[in-house]
Amino acid sequence: MYQPYPGSAQMPQTQRAPAPASVRNAVKVMYVGAATSILGIAVNIATASATRNAIEKRSPALTASQVSSTEHILVAGAIVGGLIGAALWVFIARSCQGGRNWARITGTVFFAIATVNTFVGAAAPIAAGAKLWAAVVWLAGLAAVVLLWQRASTAFFKGTTPS
Repeated sequence: MYQPYPGSAQMPQTQRAPAPASVRNAVKVMYVGAATSILGIAVNIATASATRNAIEKRSPALTASQVSSTEHILVAGAIVGGLIGAALWVFIARSCQGGRNWARITGTVFFAIATVNTFVGAAAPIAAGAKLWAAVVWLAGLAAVVLLWQRASTAFFKGTTPS
């Protein structure tokens, strides 16, 4: 029986070049994005009464119970979305740091979804502070995507050296 590498049934792993500055900076921005997502939960909770006022202003025909239910749904959605968002930021950051090209693509798709969500959320009856904070999170995503698609980053994800 022929063994190309005596004493081992596995092929040796090739070493990937260290991540370029653009990928390292993108990863840092993604960790900042995770932190801003968590802080966004606090912003949404702190501005719940302003969200309630926005709901009442937009839909004056709603009963107090309906306004309260809508407020609770929006705040609960912000909490769940913030936690999921933070987890995805960290997961994609770690995967990109490891040179996984699928993570760069997935992160870009998540950014596209976040862009739609941010613009739809701008029209939602929520507090202005929560809308501003959503824009901050979106800007972190924009910065990460720009960094992930630079020439040096692309070479890293392809496993080649930049030209």
